[in-house]
Amino acid sequence: MNDPGKAFVEQSRRYLRDDYLPKIRRCLAELSPDDLWWRPNEASNSVGNLILHLAGNVRQWVVSGIGEEPDIRDRDEEFSTQGGADAVDLLAHLEATLESVDGVLESLDSNRLGERLVVQGTEVTVLEALYHAVEHFSMHVGQIIFVTKLRTGEDLRFYEVEGGVARKNW
Repeated sequence: MNDPGKAFVEQSRRYLRDDYLPKIRRCLAELSPDDLWWRPNEASNSVGNLILHLAGNVRQWVVSGIGEEPDIRDRDEEFSTQGGADAVDLLAHLEATLESVDGVLESLDSNRLGERLVVQGTEVTVLEALYHAVEHFSMHVGQIIFVTKLRTGEDLRFYEVEGGVARKNW
């Protein structure tokens, strides 16, 4: 691909859709309902909170910010929720959000990457907004993986290693 901007957008789509989401699916399949909403302390978030937060954040930065749709985020609710939704409902919510995100990114003209916009009261470029959304998503996926391993004591088998080469196992 000769267009670095287009390559950046396409790789962002792949990370969100083809790397992070399958890892979240695996984690949610392993967690019990109690573990889904478990918090080690009041300063920490449950996996359920992190799923709600990921959906809210990526929607705000990509669908609302880049895609110019209305911002309907309720950030406080993402963190104050302490149960109710099960893994199936949370996953459906996140998948629907990521479908909207992917739609915005699929139609994003890479010439817009330098365009300025305001998200969460901060002026950023489209490139900065997308970079933030992907790296923020990645950080919280790592937390979800850690909590899942902590609560289950299991290897999540994301990769099969043969001859020193890791291959995706999803």
